[in-house]
Amino acid sequence: MALHPAGRPAPSTGVAPVAVGRPASGTGTSSTPCDAVAARCVLTAAASLRLTLGDTTADLLSAHAVLPDGTIVLAVDAMSRTGGLLVAARGHSGAVRLDVTDLAPVAVRSRVRSRLRILGTARRFDPAALDACNPATVMSLLDLPPVALWAIEPDEVVLDRATDPVAVDLGAYRAARPDPIAVDEAAHLAHLTRCHRDVLDRLGALVDPAGSARVVPVALDAEGVVLRAERPGGHVDTRLPFARPVTAGSGLAEALRTLLA
Repeated sequence: MALHPAGRPAPSTGVAPVAVGRPASGTGTSSTPCDAVAARCVLTAAASLRLTLGDTTADLLSAHAVLPDGTIVLAVDAMSRTGGLLVAARGHSGAVRLDVTDLAPVAVRSRVRSRLRILGTARRFDPAALDACNPATVMSLLDLPPVALWAIEPDEVVLDRATDPVAVDLGAYRAARPDPIAVDEAAHLAHLTRCHRDVLDRLGALVDPAGSARVVPVALDAEGVVLRAERPGGHVDTRLPFARPVTAGSGLAEALRTLLA
């Protein structure tokens, strides 16, 4: 079995139940390093986000990128109404609001896993920032629409995972790096579902030995996979942790073999 989903290259065994819709860590108002990583993953993997300036909102599709230090770069036409509002908001702390909704990349009920809210300060994008970017980040910037680029420096980051919203520490957010598997989660799960149904059936037997539920993989990261057992009356999510963190897509096959063993 080889796990090699098409798309961008992605840079203690046991069964642990996870409460439906709740994270394994980061509840309450005190953030953890895991919350910072999760926030970076949600932002990096998102295809769209909502930009709010005062009482004006705009949904941006495939128009943002994230720099290594967590600064968000937006591609917005300076001649548009939204661009004009960004010009007026330049330099004002917290004047820009970004909202991202994290959805499970599979067809299941209750797809919303978390919501991310960022308040930030808008500035013109400085091309000198490219000097600190890796090749993947440079490519993501080149893929943006050919309009004016704006840098949004976060002043406040809040992650809401159906528990109390967590105010993510800004230092931790800037230092965090996205999970190498989670940022390409949709491609990995699609490949697993499409090409390795036999593996999913065997994994499903670990969380539903009776075979009475529809078992679907709903989340995947470097440290484990979450399977959802769906029944008419509801669903239960169970996290299967890998024996060791996976650092690249090619390591997923071995991690899954270890779970099955």
